[in-house]
Amino acid sequence: MQYKGLTLDKFQEDAIAAIEANHSVIVSAPTGSGKTLIADYIIERDIKKGLQVVYTAPIKALSNQKYKEFSRDYGEKNIGLLTGDVVKNSSAPILIMTTEIYRNMVLAEDPAIREVSYVIFDEIHYINDVERGYVWEESIIFSPPHIRMLCLSATIPNADEFARWIAKIKGHEVVVVQHTERPVPLHVSFYDAELGITTLAKIRELSEIPDYHHSMGKYRSRPRYARPPSHTELIRGIKDKLPCIFFTFSRIGCQQNAKELAAKKWFQPDARISTYIRKKLENAPSGVNQLESTRLLRQILPFGIGFHHAGMLPIMKEVVEELFGQGLLKVLYTTETFAVGINMPAKTVCIESLRKFDGITFRLMNSKEYFQMAGRAGRRGLDREGFVFIMIERREFDYAKTKKVVTSDTEPIKSQFRLSINTVLNLVKQHNTKEIDEILGKNFDAFQKHGKDLIQEKTENHYAFEKYCQKLTKLGYLTDRRLTEKGEFAAQIYSDEIITGELFATDFYKQLNTYQTLLVIAAICYESRERTQFHHRFPTQDAHRLQHLLRTHHYTQKDKRFEDLIDITAIIHPCYEGANLFVLAKNTSLQEGDIIRFLRQILDRIRQVRSATKDHHLTSTLHDCQARVINCLKDVDVV
Repeated sequence: MQYKGLTLDKFQEDAIAAIEANHSVIVSAPTGSGKTLIADYIIERDIKKGLQVVYTAPIKALSNQKYKEFSRDYGEKNIGLLTGDVVKNSSAPILIMTTEIYRNMVLAEDPAIREVSYVIFDEIHYINDVERGYVWEESIIFSPPHIRMLCLSATIPNADEFARWIAKIKGHEVVVVQHTERPVPLHVSFYDAELGITTLAKIRELSEIPDYHHSMGKYRSRPRYARPPSHTELIRGIKDKLPCIFFTFSRIGCQQNAKELAAKKWFQPDARISTYIRKKLENAPSGVNQLESTRLLRQILPFGIGFHHAGMLPIMKEVVEELFGQGLLKVLYTTETFAVGINMPAKTVCIESLRKFDGITFRLMNSKEYFQMAGRAGRRGLDREGFVFIMIERREFDYAKTKKVVTSDTEPIKSQFRLSINTVLNLVKQHNTKEIDEILGKNFDAFQKHGKDLIQEKTENHYAFEKYCQKLTKLGYLTDRRLTEKGEFAAQIYSDEIITGELFATDFYKQLNTYQTLLVIAAICYESRERTQFHHRFPTQDAHRLQHLLRTHHYTQKDKRFEDLIDITAIIHPCYEGANLFVLAKNTSLQEGDIIRFLRQILDRIRQVRSATKDHHLTSTLHDCQARVINCLKDVDVV
């Protein structure tokens, strides 16, 4: 079969045949093998039929990339983007959105999805994510019966079981299409400070040789010492295998490593890069060039060396991505988010370590995380083979565990289903008791435990649901298993439902002026970090008054998030007064990308409260808040 000038592989043909038969499809195939062509087929077919297609992505960066790609391929008028803080062309035939937005729409039975034929879940293995996995599960559970699904992932070891679950709860056939052959063969090697580029077996042999002190009976528990491996020495050893994506697990590490490599002066400057940067930034705000990250990038990018992470300005990430896409970068140091969906392959992938900090503790990455990164090695049509080099810190080396991670992707899809207050409120709003009982038994965990009898079995979710109902009744969100006015409000809030309801579905907000309204929403959104510094706070009378009101309120007085209220005035006060992002950045140690993310979260929460309230005065106040945040972002935020 020919499609878009390409001869399709059998797995692509099989998937398209299943789609033509109106089945849902799960496609498990290596990165770079052409899974997205199947999504393209659905989109092109259903645009002609006058139907809508939803494309969901796990991260906003991927949503933005797909928006640009699809706008180029299908015309901007045919593409819509919904990411919480951004809503563009929401009635378009192709709707790109974060998975959270799709989940919210199907949970609330939004009329906007009535004409949707297929929903495409890119990176469906995110269902394993401990924090967000339930979003994918609920998206599947609450999708209307007429919608079919295309689920894409590099590997799903238990794809057949996952398909049987979807078929069971949705009542239609689900076809599994698996493809295991990479289009570009992959060679995996390891890098040890003493051995250089080597094999896992040779590192094990060396690490088992006792050192002198061990042989003499001293320090019996101490392994043979080896200095940490050097990223620059690794690059020197693979200069014939560039370009390279070098995954580094800290933003500071990305920038420092790029700077260290540039200092070696191993690469000649490329005038094309300097010209490109100058043209790209010629109309950018003057503050862009004053940022430390920009100055460093302008210094090192001409030598084909760059870095990329979430703390950067969108325009600077775009500069790096476009230079990389043009093949002008030799080495790109980046965090692991660059591996998620964004189509940026290289000949070689280097991985700083198989150990990573996951926000709670240091741990060995799982096989799915590893293969997500390794899958970026080898460019189809450009490289005959791809290469992966993994740096080994011998003090933390465990042969058996390392081999298990890199040998095969053995991580099955697991249920992370958990009830939220929003889910409970919408279940009560949309369904009767019998329907709720059935829905609570439809999660993947229940299927794995009970199989075909899942609906007849009471699960822990049934008991959790009852506890939530009791709590919500006590707080006035439910009465006799029906939503009160407060409950109707909170059903349209998708996180921090109770705290938002207590502040904006009661008379509390009537005591606040516009600045205090913006500040309290910001306090709800702000995620405190121990190392964040605020250099210039604004402890105004309005801020102290709001702090007093929150400390004396029956529900908020013990909420720790409001302890940071005066700190975040460093960002919110100048934003309210009309300052731009560069002024805000001088008041805090937060990186510019993090400030943008924070302001986007505030916009998303403002939008939710505006949709939920019936008070025209509050709507007007929130509109003013929204305008001030948008004004702060207008010159630096790009889709």
